[in-house]
Amino acid sequence: MSEHSQQHEAVASRRSSRLVLRIPRPDDLGFVVALFQRPELVAHRPHPIPDTPTASAERLARDIAHWRQHGFGRWAIEQSGSLIGFGGLTVKPGVEGLNLSYHLDPTSWGQGFASEFVAEALAVAFGPLRAGCVIGLVRPANPASRRVLEKSGFVFEREIMLEGAATQQLVRYPQAD
Repeated sequence: MSEHSQQHEAVASRRSSRLVLRIPRPDDLGFVVALFQRPELVAHRPHPIPDTPTASAERLARDIAHWRQHGFGRWAIEQSGSLIGFGGLTVKPGVEGLNLSYHLDPTSWGQGFASEFVAEALAVAFGPLRAGCVIGLVRPANPASRRVLEKSGFVFEREIMLEGAATQQLVRYPQAD
């Protein structure tokens, strides 16, 4: 098996103590549509409007295409065999390093899944992907996400404008051995 194949295998499917991370599939669309119609989930966006089913389909298609193009991306996040969210590492134009993002179903909030997911994503970023840094973009109205990132070693770098809204950019570098 080539080094690239081994890297892809190490990235494509991951397991933590409670979560399974896998490449998204077209049959995940029903969950994506329902997830991005949740008002409490979209409340932290610059335009807090739920996605249309078409917008959700485009989102899922972009996630799948990112995997094909880069060999990594946003995973479908499962817990006990059920989807609870999507998140991962992406190349974002204008962002140095990899961009970490995640969206968990509100019914799974407050159970430590975000922190568990971020730890697994960082293990991939600084392991097989050999990233120089990982960026997390958080809206000021979402202090819970900022706390998750800070507990995972991210530090505030600067405030930027993203899609017309103030956004906090946090950064995490590999830890020195």
